[in-house]
Amino acid sequence: MAVEALHRSYAMTVGQRGTAGPFQLVLYRDQADFKAHNRSSPWAEAYYRRPYAFAYPGEGGAPHQWMLHEVTHQLLAEASGLSPRRWMNEGMACYFGASRLSGGKLHVGTPDPAGYPVWWLSELRFDSTGLPTLEDVPLPTLRQLVEDSGPPVAAHVNGYYLAWWSLVHFLMEGDGQAHRRQALLLLHRGGNPAAFQQLFGSYAEFEPRWHQHLRALARSQGEREMH
Repeated sequence: MAVEALHRSYAMTVGQRGTAGPFQLVLYRDQADFKAHNRSSPWAEAYYRRPYAFAYPGEGGAPHQWMLHEVTHQLLAEASGLSPRRWMNEGMACYFGASRLSGGKLHVGTPDPAGYPVWWLSELRFDSTGLPTLEDVPLPTLRQLVEDSGPPVAAHVNGYYLAWWSLVHFLMEGDGQAHRRQALLLLHRGGNPAAFQQLFGSYAEFEPRWHQHLRALARSQGEREMH
């Protein structure tokens, strides 16, 4: 049900120009079964290896999130024939995978507080100039994200995922979805740095607007937790 809801939402949002499916998902009984057969990174909770996505039904408030994340990677490649740069590939997977699933429908763009990396919003801090930090480490800059020129991802995994997700969320949902058409054009151009600046302007002009959007997401999450 979860992956079919994702597929419907993905097709309506991104569209398909590759194969229409069916796509194959290998589901394991539980985490232990998945770990016993995991052929990806030891820490992976799901993964995509063409042409299959591999996952298991999890627990907690967002049991489908890792599966939806990896199936988004699968849809980008198999359904749309796309291979975007890492920031956009991971950002899109987070955008769909961390959206709220309820009543058999994926509410794309509505963050699930139990989803990764959304749960890190409560740990974000902003300095007097509006620059975001996570655990006292500045988030990668916009240039570093788009050009893949920042510090090693392994040393700042949560900061990178929060940045990738929030940047794509801003492109898709910010300013009343005003940038969505350009965002989808950029996706089909692979998230290319030159295409980014052609469509959205300079990094210096765009970065503060992304940070403002991220701050609004963090504030909304904080208000939700208070309720």
